[in-house]
Amino acid sequence: MSRVQTVTVEADDADQRLDRWFRRLFPHVPQGRIEKMCRKGEIRVDGGRVKAATRLEAGQQVRVPPLPDGQAPAPERKAVSDADAKMIQSCVIYRDDQVIALNKPAGLPTQGGSKQTRHVDGLAEALKFGLEEKPRLVHRLDKDTSGVLLLARTRQAAKALTASMRHKETRKIYWALVAGVPTPYLGEIRFGLIKAPGRGGGGEGEKMIALHPREIDDTPGAKRAHTLYATLYRVGARAAWVAMEPITGRTHQLRAHMAEIGHPIAGDGKYGGSGQENMGDGWGAQLGGIISKKLHLHARMMRFQQPETGKIITVTAPLPDHMAQSWDTFGWTEDLAAEDPFEAL
Repeated sequence: MSRVQTVTVEADDADQRLDRWFRRLFPHVPQGRIEKMCRKGEIRVDGGRVKAATRLEAGQQVRVPPLPDGQAPAPERKAVSDADAKMIQSCVIYRDDQVIALNKPAGLPTQGGSKQTRHVDGLAEALKFGLEEKPRLVHRLDKDTSGVLLLARTRQAAKALTASMRHKETRKIYWALVAGVPTPYLGEIRFGLIKAPGRGGGGEGEKMIALHPREIDDTPGAKRAHTLYATLYRVGARAAWVAMEPITGRTHQLRAHMAEIGHPIAGDGKYGGSGQENMGDGWGAQLGGIISKKLHLHARMMRFQQPETGKIITVTAPLPDHMAQSWDTFGWTEDLAAEDPFEAL
């Protein structure tokens, strides 16, 4: 075991998540151990308790507790199979020297977690395309959400893209099929969100609970959340094609917000179960018939500034098969919708 260490954060490591910084310096320490040390207060920054997701600043002092011998054999990194490499490379819809954009398949987690061994972060080993390091995640999509996912190919690009997202300088447009027809057709949702604990030992099954805006300040742990939505097309009173722009980026924000206004996203068993009330027939998020039971939520478009050139890049992702089949069932085509229905707002 090593002794307690104090490590100063270098300028090149600024704005990096603590857990990622820690794993780069101590690759033999698993993610779960890092999170546990943070929860117990064993890892501290400038003397204060921190979370694994805390972002570091240049010059900060990180307390590193005694660790297992660094020479101990680290778990072998499993090579990406040829089939998985081909699959993840086929998902690339944009690539330059700084950035890669994927059309993430529904059902593929962004990062590893409880019982998740196959995920984008691991498969990114197959996305080096000649560089020494694998690309870095700069944001996440839920496992069952498909669409545009950005990865940075250099540390400097990751820093720039992360800062851009934090300062709301990127645009993200999602498409969804929802139960019922939201009215007014164009609106915004400002319900706050608070996390309800999951039932599993690792917090599995956690769910976000919506709060009226006037309750947010008086509810510990509640966070403000803001979503714009536009109803693009509808099928009578039964279902609608909705575009959404998350102004904030909370966990499950779009899913919880749409369910809260009575129009859960199709296939969302967590937020739109069969008891969900809706305008119209009162049925839930499972539309029935030949409509897939998979989640109908897709990150359609992302607009961002290229970190090196400053050029504005717009990336759009085609619908996944299950959503494309639903669109075909309703007689909709992707070109019916404007690339950015909120541009004039």
